[in-house]
Amino acid sequence: MQNTDRRDFLKLAGLAGVTFTAGLFPGLEVSAQMAPDFHFVQISDTHWGYKGPANPDAEHTLEKAIVTVNGLAKKPDFIVFTGDLTHTTEDGAERRARMKRFKEIVSALNVKDVRFMPGEHDASLDKGAAFKEFFGATHYTFDHKGVHFIALDNVSDPGARLGDEQLAWLAADLKQRRPDDRIVVLTHRPLFDLVPSWDWTTADGAKAIDLLMPYRNVVVFYGHIHQEHHHMTGHIAHHAAKSLIFPQATPGTQPRRPPPPPFDASLAPLGTRDVSVSSTVTMTELPVTRT
Repeated sequence: MQNTDRRDFLKLAGLAGVTFTAGLFPGLEVSAQMAPDFHFVQISDTHWGYKGPANPDAEHTLEKAIVTVNGLAKKPDFIVFTGDLTHTTEDGAERRARMKRFKEIVSALNVKDVRFMPGEHDASLDKGAAFKEFFGATHYTFDHKGVHFIALDNVSDPGARLGDEQLAWLAADLKQRRPDDRIVVLTHRPLFDLVPSWDWTTADGAKAIDLLMPYRNVVVFYGHIHQEHHHMTGHIAHHAAKSLIFPQATPGTQPRRPPPPPFDASLAPLGTRDVSVSSTVTMTELPVTRT
């Protein structure tokens, strides 16, 4: 899909979006045989069940995001939630109640192919047990129109590790790929060391990046940090998504990660992301307002 088409359908949908485009598949040779373009929506860090001053409208923000996504003039091929679907609780029954309610709310999406990944708020206290009951596997792969997607779980381990077993699984999957295949990796935490002292890292993420490095066309989408952020490790681009619940501080601005700022109606730091995939990756940030 061309950028002009993307702007047109956002305009038709009544959405203001900021678009970021780059040739993020550097090893790709464009040919007439390339699979058709497509787009998907990334939603991250919804934290269903949160209550607090950082978002007095927390109970309805997810519903507003669904309206935004359902309002797109062209349906996305699929939607992926990249973790922290629910807000953490030590009460196992309450954790499951929140997941049940979250699943009920997102059933209003008009896209039937919806994929879920856990965040540490969903999975770190029970190693993903409740998440698996409601949403299935915590790491998996799928293919869509010539692109190979890999969803990694760097949150079920309370030490923020992928673990040797999952790294071996990743290595085995990648051995089946060609060096020029288009690969999109989905994670919750950043795989690289963004701010380790803020828990913005994956303890063994460098091992995953090393496994991915021989492949020329890799893009990583993640959440966790509650803001848009772009980073390169070699030729691999990493893109963080905004949250639907509250923003977080700019990485590394303080020795310790501060609490989320109080609600400010003049700001619009929350949103979802529309991702168009072709020979380039185009990301359009779709704002969701807090009222």
